[in-house]
Amino acid sequence: MFKTYDRREARRRRHHRIRKRVAGSPERPRLAVYRSPNHIYAQVVDDAQGHTVVAASTVDPVLRGQLDGLAKTEQASRVGRLVAERARERGVQHVVFDRGGYLYHGRVKALAEAAREAGLEF
Repeated sequence: MFKTYDRREARRRRHHRIRKRVAGSPERPRLAVYRSPNHIYAQVVDDAQGHTVVAASTVDPVLRGQLDGLAKTEQASRVGRLVAERARERGVQHVVFDRGGYLYHGRVKALAEAAREAGLEF
């Protein structure tokens, strides 16, 4: 029989396939993205020590009031800029991008491009 297409399962499989190759180190941590239907979250993770270096999201108190009325892609851009600024303050300039199994399109792409413009290199 044919198995029905499950978007959640497809994303999970892509994510596992990516994570086999992508890992954050102290010199080059991983910029991980999680996208929910209403919000977007980004964190810079050092996988060697297993801790988050910096994080930002649309529920962050710094951004919370500034995002009203903006499109989700513009909100993602603001999150990307904020996570890049915070990472640079902590001395992180180079990262590996982990799109979390999501396609590099829309909000994920907007976040990545804004982080690059704000000074992160990947």
